[in-house]
Amino acid sequence: MLIHPWDAARDDSEWREWLGHHDFGQLAVNGPADGPPWVQPLHFRYDSEPGPYGEVVTHLARPNPLWRDLEARPRVTLSVVDDYAFVPGPWAAPPEDPPEHGTPTSFYSAVQLVCTAHIVDDPAAKAELLNRQVDHFQPEGGSARVAVDEGPYSRRLPGLRALRLEVTGVRAKFKYGANKPEAVGDRIAAGLAARGAPLDAAAHAQQRRRRARA
Repeated sequence: MLIHPWDAARDDSEWREWLGHHDFGQLAVNGPADGPPWVQPLHFRYDSEPGPYGEVVTHLARPNPLWRDLEARPRVTLSVVDDYAFVPGPWAAPPEDPPEHGTPTSFYSAVQLVCTAHIVDDPAAKAELLNRQVDHFQPEGGSARVAVDEGPYSRRLPGLRALRLEVTGVRAKFKYGANKPEAVGDRIAAGLAARGAPLDAAAHAQQRRRRARA
């Protein structure tokens, strides 16, 4: 992923905070030598500790075909992309150019976590990781706790394998036109606010936040 200086995260707190509100991504795992990589969509919980970059906890069904390759090559990438919007060319045209000469572009946030995967099969440890995920996604409660020898989920526990992803590196990009003149940024902001496509409000909010921090 190309990251220009004006699109880079200002500091680690920016991407950490963003991940706190974006917890669905795609896990890329090296496939067999004669085949393509695996790309697995999944929900996850990100915790800022331990280590310098924190860890991700998630789980997958035991029949998932990627396990053999993950065990052989545990270095993986978790990619999270959101708050994206298409910016039409006329919105992005420099002030001195006619609108039809503007270059279309995309706004988006992207965080890629480079990780070492640790598979968790111990029943008690697996239950603890599953409960951590439920606590993140369902803080209001309402569901039974996962336990090894009791409760409604104990019989399903063997059908899952948990994953701890030790984050060893981060690539973060927040592409919202920070390199464009203020007048162009204002025009794009007005366009996003007026168009009202499904993710325009989120992209507009990220653009405002980045401009304020600049």
